[in-house]
Amino acid sequence: MESAGAGGRQLNVGGKLFALEASSLPISLSLSPSPNPIFVDRDPALLSAILSAIHAPSAAPAFPAGVLLDEAHFYGLHDQLLAALSPPPLLGFSASLASTLSPTSEPFPTALAPRYDGSLCLAHGAGLLTHYSPALEHLTTFRTHLHRITSLRQLPPGLAVAGSSLSPGLHVYDLLEGRHVASVQWSDPTDLRVQKAKVIAIAARPPADVADKNSPILATFECPHRENCILVFDPVTLKPIQEIGRQTGSAAKSSAPGRVVHLQELGLVFAASVSSGAFGYSGYMRLWDIRSGDVVWETSEPGGTGRSSRFGDPFADVDVDVKQQILYKVCSNSGDIGAADLRCLGKDPWVYMSSGPRGSGGGHGSVLHCYKSQVFVSRKDGLEVWSRLEEQSNGTANLVEQLRTKENLNSEEINENCFRSCYVDTEEDAQRGMIHIMEGGGDRLFVSREEMQGMEVWETSQLAGAISLSLSSLLV
Repeated sequence: MESAGAGGRQLNVGGKLFALEASSLPISLSLSPSPNPIFVDRDPALLSAILSAIHAPSAAPAFPAGVLLDEAHFYGLHDQLLAALSPPPLLGFSASLASTLSPTSEPFPTALAPRYDGSLCLAHGAGLLTHYSPALEHLTTFRTHLHRITSLRQLPPGLAVAGSSLSPGLHVYDLLEGRHVASVQWSDPTDLRVQKAKVIAIAARPPADVADKNSPILATFECPHRENCILVFDPVTLKPIQEIGRQTGSAAKSSAPGRVVHLQELGLVFAASVSSGAFGYSGYMRLWDIRSGDVVWETSEPGGTGRSSRFGDPFADVDVDVKQQILYKVCSNSGDIGAADLRCLGKDPWVYMSSGPRGSGGGHGSVLHCYKSQVFVSRKDGLEVWSRLEEQSNGTANLVEQLRTKENLNSEEINENCFRSCYVDTEEDAQRGMIHIMEGGGDRLFVSREEMQGMEVWETSQLAGAISLSLSSLLV
């Protein structure tokens, strides 16, 4: 007989006795009045493997993870098993390449959408979507009607919203059944320029989708005449409920945003656009009040006010740490990282941090991604991660307070006291190509490199928290 702890109910699973916690069992089993073991006509080997995986997460499971997770639903052990099979918390400084996902056909990724549980929806090739379980087991692959998917997000339960820079509309797909569900178009009968609008970006959703079932969908639309805006959709009816930031798109400062983030706690929408050409990078950042639709803060580079000390070093990419409410950017020429507190923005809110000798190649082509209070930056010579120190030399671990008093500190002091940076990958990893798509999901970082097939999966090593002991310490 195998036991899961005191206070449980005995189950007779295919002739083998088990004791499980009553609180984890389905109501139909836990409320059974009989004192005798409850007979369950299921495979006892699967339940034994589930309990073994929960009790010894480091051991390899006896069955495929997908099979065990499906079986665990019946016993109410799915969440416990998923936690046991998941990798350790993602720590950038100790992460390494764990595996590579390679779709069977057209394996060049074009967009990806991980969820908080570690599952992944991958767009690749000519409009293909592939769905992976939280255990990264292949679930479905199907071809959409889009020629190329360039923006993608998952929605619960089992849905994905996709857009293409080549085809108009925002489209919803059922990942489990592999079929098209609905399409949403941007239309305005009063303006003939608004037609055949393509989706440029879809707002990033908060990490915990479970607590965010009713949050709206935000998507950037752009017409052939460069007319653009951010549309807010109801997640249930998929009907537009608000239009934010309509622009003509005739200049760099009014082009369609390529990144949109919904800051629910602040009631704001962050939007940014950046482009590069023969004369370098140019772009803008804006914060919109989602209730009124008004701009509450904006800046543009180059040429923005209050940036005389950094003129000629515009940002190459930007992202928001939603939890810490900090805005990060990577400078295109110097490669420096800029940080700004979203709650006290001004004309020049940036605190700059410089990389070490390996990061001296600048930020041209860099991609920046914030995840789990860490900042991942792709560079020509590798993948760099910036993380906050737990203990500060001045006795506080509050980065926001330090940013608010940044006029008393210089960039070197901020770099030394608040952050540490290191390269996640080795030089051999970096030789595979520069990263151009990067997203975090669960405790994994999903990475796609230029002209490389497949999707790299980076995880923290199981030995990340181990304490090394010397021979002399063992002999004491």
